[in-house]
Amino acid sequence: MTADGAGRRDANEPAGTGRDSDFVQSLDRGLAVIRAFGPGRERLSLSDVARETGLTRAAARRFLLTLVKLGYVRSDGREFSLRPRVLELGYAFLSGLAMPEIASPHLEELVAQVRESSSISVLDGHHIVYVARVPTKRIMTVAISVGTRFPAHATSMGRVLLAGLSPEDLEKYLSEANLEALTARTVTDPARLRDIVREAGRQGYAIVDQELEEGLRAIAAPIHGAGDAVIAAINLSAHASRVSMAAMRTQLLPALLETASRIEADLRSQGAS
Repeated sequence: MTADGAGRRDANEPAGTGRDSDFVQSLDRGLAVIRAFGPGRERLSLSDVARETGLTRAAARRFLLTLVKLGYVRSDGREFSLRPRVLELGYAFLSGLAMPEIASPHLEELVAQVRESSSISVLDGHHIVYVARVPTKRIMTVAISVGTRFPAHATSMGRVLLAGLSPEDLEKYLSEANLEALTARTVTDPARLRDIVREAGRQGYAIVDQELEEGLRAIAAPIHGAGDAVIAAINLSAHASRVSMAAMRTQLLPALLETASRIEADLRSQGAS
């Protein structure tokens, strides 16, 4: 399992592709090489990339050198790292996403009100992806920015987003996702996680207590779009030494729910999805 939770794949048979004639395996491998880099893995050797992707050293070298020539990766002769051009790969998605532009003013107001960091994310496979964030001035040990990915099972926003899935899609997630223990508190039992997700759906919010990182608590609520579908999640995160679980519900939740409601109203008025 790679650090971003993506997991390794057999170099000769990508998961779930079988013998699909429309599947371009070389593209899959090239993207896997890019995904090998991430927080804590900013600089990787050839051996590191081969290990993270499951590719042979020879194959990893070819993909890395191709990415170097295309301008996506740089090399100092011993280690490789991503270049800013990789941001182009996500720009088309983010530039067409109305959510960050509409939600950002509301996030700023929320953070100014409660003095805790707030973010919005969407579900992408087994992970959440941050699409908007306003941090507080306090220093948190988790480095988060737009584009950051975390395993859905260990985050408050992930559980809210999972609660928005159909029963069939939730069962598919529970059977396929790698429910890795990121701290001693992380829920990894599929049956228990199913109950927690269903409860989040019933009550309209989810709280995670130090399951993503020790000392970090977060509370999230859904953002609904057309047809009342859950299209995103909004959260507030705080340090456990400063904000109790009771305070998460009594002090942060009302402001969080009000902000989610205002974002939904703006989305409806602007016809955004």
